[in-house]
Amino acid sequence: MKIQRIAQRLDEAARLAQATLQLSGEDTVTLDEAYQVQRQLIEQRLARGARQVGMKMGFTSRAKMAQMGVSDLIWGRLTSDMWIEEGGSIDLSRYVHPRVEPEVCFLLGKRLQGQVTPLQALAAVEAVAPALEVIDSRYRDFKFSLPDVVADNASSSGFVVGGWQRPDTNLDNLGLVMSFDGRAVEMGSTAAILGAPVRALVAAARLAAQHGEALEPGSLVLAGAATAAVALRPGVAVRCEFQHLGSVAFQTLREE
Repeated sequence: MKIQRIAQRLDEAARLAQATLQLSGEDTVTLDEAYQVQRQLIEQRLARGARQVGMKMGFTSRAKMAQMGVSDLIWGRLTSDMWIEEGGSIDLSRYVHPRVEPEVCFLLGKRLQGQVTPLQALAAVEAVAPALEVIDSRYRDFKFSLPDVVADNASSSGFVVGGWQRPDTNLDNLGLVMSFDGRAVEMGSTAAILGAPVRALVAAARLAAQHGEALEPGSLVLAGAATAAVALRPGVAVRCEFQHLGSVAFQTLREE
């Protein structure tokens, strides 16, 4: 079956950290089929003992939507084996094209599903935190179509969550600086996330429901990148400071 075959190929590319070809020919998929591949891909992770812990949003930048020629966000699933300890280290040899981007993370205290208002979405939030997402397309040369990236779990590979803050923390326009070894590599604002990160949470509930899923209590939701992603290299300390929200950090191991 095509869906299972592609999922196995992408899973193997991720596990072996080896780039694979873009989906073409008999492996060309529609957007709906791409989400089916994504589900199968994650089921293989779950079969190895991982747990699904939430979801991540993609294309939350209007400029990125225009660049990709799409009018809606995409999403991927977060699993427990993607969780990187705050302040911990990662080995870049486990990735193909690792990049990092700053995010806002929501922790849900109540179930959220379907069409909700921003106020309803916020009422379901137990806490918020600064976060960093490690993205890693498994496709050759980091090039992909919209169905390609959706099938590849929206390039999600790892995430780091900082200290939790009160759920009523205003997230709408917080300045942030992401640095490598103390030198700024990206500066921006959480306003880049759809104008306000809560809009990404509203979209997460809607998109999950379209695929028969809900955001359960305890789920994490990464709201989307606040700046462009930056390529990671060995032996760097990565840190992001958020106005009023705190900081989050990890480091990459040096090459032996």
